[in-house]
Amino acid sequence: MSALNTRVSLLALACAVSSYSVMAEDSSLTNPSISAVLDGYYQTGDRPLAERAEGFGLGETELALSANIDEMFYGKVTAVVESHDGETELNLEEAFIQTLAMPYGLSVRAGRFLSDIGYLNNQHLHTDAFTERPAAYRAFLGGHYFDDGIRLNYVAPTDLYWTMGIEAFKGESLRAADEHGERDFDDVGVYTALTKIGGDIGIESSWQLGLSYLRNQNGQAYAEDEHEDEAADEEGHAEHSHSASYTGENTYIADFVYKWAPNGNYKYQNLTVSGEYFRVTDIFGMEPGHIVEAGHEDVSTDDYHQGWYVSSVYQFSPSWSAGVRYGQIDTNEIHEDHLDPQKLKESEVSLAWHSSHFSTVRLQYTHQTGTNFDGFEDDNIFTLQYVMSLGAHGAHQF
Repeated sequence: MSALNTRVSLLALACAVSSYSVMAEDSSLTNPSISAVLDGYYQTGDRPLAERAEGFGLGETELALSANIDEMFYGKVTAVVESHDGETELNLEEAFIQTLAMPYGLSVRAGRFLSDIGYLNNQHLHTDAFTERPAAYRAFLGGHYFDDGIRLNYVAPTDLYWTMGIEAFKGESLRAADEHGERDFDDVGVYTALTKIGGDIGIESSWQLGLSYLRNQNGQAYAEDEHEDEAADEEGHAEHSHSASYTGENTYIADFVYKWAPNGNYKYQNLTVSGEYFRVTDIFGMEPGHIVEAGHEDVSTDDYHQGWYVSSVYQFSPSWSAGVRYGQIDTNEIHEDHLDPQKLKESEVSLAWHSSHFSTVRLQYTHQTGTNFDGFEDDNIFTLQYVMSLGAHGAHQF
């Protein structure tokens, strides 16, 4: 069979794996898909805001169960086991139902699930080409944002792949700091709106652009809280958390991805170039009822956080791939009556060996430079990681 005959349009593949009507695989209530992902590593240092610590450790060990419930619904449960500071944590990352047969390109997902904002966020961590998410994800989304909520999605009947969605979430992991527990947070704290559009360029290339907006009702920090709890914040930096470290009322995300494969045959050789930009605004405000003293220099409401990354991964044979990534974040931390700017830059190179589609061994080098990040220094970090999949595992997003 020629390569051309085996070619699969990357756009068609993207639509197939992201189309909720075909999301359910050959599974049923009596024959559900069961899978596990094993993730272990050794690394020589710590990255700011990251999940993995220096030395030997386990990443996210994932256990998943999914099946068609009936002709109308699909369901999935994903539990994640993690180890931090000698303690083992069991978290429920996904537990959702998904409609399969709504008309007019509509679908609804409800329960706990990964938000569809940005490019990487709706993908599981074990699918990444690098050992950690970019610094922008770690700073503004706690690595990857999943939550309890509901999503309405629409796929337009156009020649180009074009989808739109809106989401509403509880938003606990994206709340601003509240050390005294005195703030009255909204029960539904996060709303998102997103759109993605993509297409093919000839038979070898595909592209996708995305825009996302996240409204965080509970994301604006109060300046007075930060003053009083500076010591507590510094102590908290050393603790493990899935929550975002830097929040604001409005987050804007722009993303792109370009993929190339000779003759469209993605299996043996392919190139992926992707990038995202984050801008978080309305990050600090005055507590309601606060009276500004004469001559007191309050923080500006125009201040913002931002971050971005660009990465490229080239699979040059069925068994080997290499990647490069550069990213940085520019954030602000409040001290007294002013903001201290912070900057973190990361340059990364990875080399991965794939014994099969189900097993990866990766060596990664990271050079990081930081300004005003408490407890972290400029460093060179090496990470050796394995990721192994067992059982039936669903296709991933484009």
